[in-house]
Amino acid sequence: METPLTPLEFARRARRLYAAREAVVDGDLRLTYDQFFDRCDRWSSVLQKLGIRPGDRIAYIAPNTHAQLESYYAVPQIGAVLVPINYRLTADDFAYLINHSGARIVCAHCEYLDVVDSIRSQLPNVEACVSLEGARNGWLDYEAMLAEASKDFTRPAIGENDLLTINYTSGTTSRPKGVMITHRNAYVNAVGTLIHHAMTPADRYLWTLPMFHANGWTFVWIVTAVGASHICLRKVEPVTVFEKIEQEAISMFCAAPTVLISIANGPEELRRKVRRGVRLLTAGAPPAAATIERIESELGWSVTQVYGLTETSPFITVCEPRPEHQRLSLEEQAAIKARQGVELVTSGELRVVDEEGNEVLKDGKSLGEIVVQGNTVMLGYYRDPEATAEVMRGGWFHTGDAAVVHPDGYAQIRDRLKDVIISGGENISSVEVEGALLRHPAVQEVAIVGLPHDLWGEVPHAFVVLKTGAAASGEELRQFARARLAHFKAPHGVTFLQELPKTATGKVQKYVLRARASKLTLS
Repeated sequence: METPLTPLEFARRARRLYAAREAVVDGDLRLTYDQFFDRCDRWSSVLQKLGIRPGDRIAYIAPNTHAQLESYYAVPQIGAVLVPINYRLTADDFAYLINHSGARIVCAHCEYLDVVDSIRSQLPNVEACVSLEGARNGWLDYEAMLAEASKDFTRPAIGENDLLTINYTSGTTSRPKGVMITHRNAYVNAVGTLIHHAMTPADRYLWTLPMFHANGWTFVWIVTAVGASHICLRKVEPVTVFEKIEQEAISMFCAAPTVLISIANGPEELRRKVRRGVRLLTAGAPPAAATIERIESELGWSVTQVYGLTETSPFITVCEPRPEHQRLSLEEQAAIKARQGVELVTSGELRVVDEEGNEVLKDGKSLGEIVVQGNTVMLGYYRDPEATAEVMRGGWFHTGDAAVVHPDGYAQIRDRLKDVIISGGENISSVEVEGALLRHPAVQEVAIVGLPHDLWGEVPHAFVVLKTGAAASGEELRQFARARLAHFKAPHGVTFLQELPKTATGKVQKYVLRARASKLTLS
């Protein structure tokens, strides 16, 4: 009586229980679950007529639209493999990812037709290009084919360990790696997330997080699982976010810390009258306690941090609230919420280990690497057995994240291992220094990197983006940090920027800043 664990089971249940409920809102378009799944079935039928068979890969380049959401059901329910591509990449990146994945069909939003046309000659395995909107010569028309299609298709047997998606990493230091996520991986992550962050059919979820980013942290399936509503957002801007929250009675969304910072610094008149009680999850980089405190105190929203990687489907931990936390001040609660937290009940085992593989002391000070094993760890990197073997060594997935464990068992990331600054033999967490500087009222964003130093080996250097209209000197910020940190942790210098260099998923590119810092000299 075993049933394969697959997020497609959420679709089956939603179709039966929530057929008449509003499933998707995309601009003026509103679809019930019955209408949404009818469209998914029709696209599955079209794909099969185009010759797609189980195991074939189909690439998508699109923002958060209803068509992109439909791909997460229409493609896997015929046993094919979805390849959601970061639409913010370059033409060269698109060519590499499409070819590396072996995609037979490319589906693209109208904004990306030109860039795909520019690389068509470099895509020998692509048999068809589909325009999801605004079709033109040389492109198949998604909506026209849907309108003419039957909703009947052949549903193959799907195993829980079959490949569901290939999600490419951001590739900040090398070519992106294709993370192979199985049906079981996604199902277990979705269920675990719902255990710790419950949702109901009354919820209205705003798509501020890119769907391509680790499958929208599996919320492409989670929202459907509970019969809630997907509210699509094609471009994330603070004003638009505030407007959608009011217009669509949004109750929940997910966002990386960079998005939280932009929202926290949005127009004051919108922040003052925004809808209260919104729940949000944040992940992707360690958020500063100051940002969490500001979001909760000023906007009246509830912030929960989760932690993981694309390779872990993606969640490993959640900063689980405990009753005793309520007795703490808002600042103390925010400091705890800035921790990565404890294992999800479904994610498997997490350890923080030293270089010999021994677990570090739970003292909030001893530094080690986070390693994990469990049901959400990827199948491996697509067509890259060497890289797979390297990160899976010893039967554990090695995250590359340096962390401590507090006495209560909550893990907290101090840095990426490569970003830990060693100054005079002391480890300095760039995350800790960043968190201190973010409490300065003039600072909007900050990144700390190590700068070579004749005496200490390296010392912290701050790259700072000030809030619009705000002013602060480098010496003022240095003294501000020294008053809140051990003096050796305070930045020795400050460089002001208009914006920080970031990956297409919003992560700060510290290797770019390190290259810039290397041209500076300190004595």
